[in-house]
Amino acid sequence: MKALGASRLLLSNAAGCMNMDWKKGDLMLVDDHINLLPEDPLHGPNDSAKGPHFPDMSEAYTSDLKDKIVQMAAELNVELRRGIYAAVQGPNLETAAEYRMLKSLGADAVGMSTVPEVKVANHIGLPCAAISVLTDMCNPDALEPVDIQDIIATARTSEKALISLTLKFLENTHPS
Repeated sequence: MKALGASRLLLSNAAGCMNMDWKKGDLMLVDDHINLLPEDPLHGPNDSAKGPHFPDMSEAYTSDLKDKIVQMAAELNVELRRGIYAAVQGPNLETAAEYRMLKSLGADAVGMSTVPEVKVANHIGLPCAAISVLTDMCNPDALEPVDIQDIIATARTSEKALISLTLKFLENTHPS
C-alpha cells in the first residue's frame, strides 16, 4: 500500500471484549498490543531498503493518529474506548482459562488479526492506527457459548459509527 502512495494506515477488526466495564458493540481504539501469534511477517531475510530488520515497536500505533481519532470520535459523538489488543492464532474462540491469562497480561480485547499488519507498517515507516469492534463479551467467570452469527450481528450494529469515523479519518488526516 505504501508503494502505491498510502501515507497512513487505519485498520479495523472484530474482537472479543474482556473488559467487563465495556459492552458488546463498543469501539476500542487500540493503544498497544500483545502479540501471541506464532508466525511473524518479518521473519526471514530483510530488505533493508524497506525498513530495519528489527523495527522499533515502542510506539506501534502512531500517537498523532490516535489523538486525531479520539478528537474525531468526540466530534461525531461516537463513544470510543481505548485499550490493549491481544492477538492470538485462532481459528477458535478462547477458553475461560485463556481469557483469564490474557486479562492478567493486561489485554482488554482479543482477536486473530491486525498485529502482523501493524508490524509491517512499523517496518516500512507507515503511520498506523487500529479500531476494534467489540463483538462479544469474554467473561471467564460467566463464559457463554458464542455463535459467529451473533458476532456478525453485533459488528453490524457498530457499522455506522465505524464507517463515520473512518470517513472522517480519511478526510482529515494528511501526510506530515
